[in-house]
Amino acid sequence: MTPPKTILLLSGLSGAGKTTALKTLEDMGWEVVDNLPLVLLDRLLDTPLPAGHAGADERPLALGIDARTRDFDANAIVKRIKAMRERHGHDIETLFLDCSGTELERRFAETRRRHPLALDRPAADGIARERELTEPLRRWATQVIDTTGFTSNSLQQEIRSRFSRERLSDPVLTILSFGFSRGVPRNADLMFDMRFLRNPHWDANLRPKTGQDPDVAAYIQADPAYEEAVGKIEDLLATLLPRYSEGGKAYITVAFGCTGGKHRSVHVAERVANYLQDAGFSPTVLHRNIESTPQDSLEKRRSGGPKAVS
Repeated sequence: MTPPKTILLLSGLSGAGKTTALKTLEDMGWEVVDNLPLVLLDRLLDTPLPAGHAGADERPLALGIDARTRDFDANAIVKRIKAMRERHGHDIETLFLDCSGTELERRFAETRRRHPLALDRPAADGIARERELTEPLRRWATQVIDTTGFTSNSLQQEIRSRFSRERLSDPVLTILSFGFSRGVPRNADLMFDMRFLRNPHWDANLRPKTGQDPDVAAYIQADPAYEEAVGKIEDLLATLLPRYSEGGKAYITVAFGCTGGKHRSVHVAERVANYLQDAGFSPTVLHRNIESTPQDSLEKRRSGGPKAVS
């Protein structure tokens, strides 16, 4: 058969989101096989498609492999993938889903699942053992996603952003807004702090709104530093993004942060995304904390307290 144009080997720690990632890829039209014994991998790729499946060989293939897979040996997997690339010319990418041990323990406790490598011991023992077993795959992976701060929905969005088949030759560009008070994004390539701008939180009429509302945008734009600062960021991105593309970088995330992630970062992310779209890029805009509840104590501590509103 004609080999798939793209093969994605997806591995990672138990509880880090592999099942969610594979299900998302399947929904996107990928052919998905999970926990296939490695000795059957070559046979799978060499098996002819059934009659009536013309064009199905164009589908990319995602293979889920983790420490539960029969004959699992991370170093042997790396060698096998290298051999497949050389022998068959397959375009093989590797994605590793990582997560902090504390968060993994919380997830196992919350779902009351036993860790597959520690059925009769604390989950922490299995997590440590699995991290040791999979470390060669993590080091060798072409992409790593740390899902510590991800919900199931945000991981789905990340997978769709990275592995959409539209315009595969172009980098996948994501413009993200977030709130520093709720943690910085772990996968940002470039991060800009918008907390120097006027804070709409301290205007009672603007506080319930977001940076997508025109009156909030006007309030932020009235800051004397706004136009020069944001204009320079746009110029910088217009210079850097083509260079990243030329260097073969496939995924670029540009993050804009403010205190709560509801006003200033949202507005600037929207403006910069529109600028980049006009410049010929195809950004995807995500607002991580736009629906978060405003908190005076956080804004006061991180933004220097309330300012007079005229």
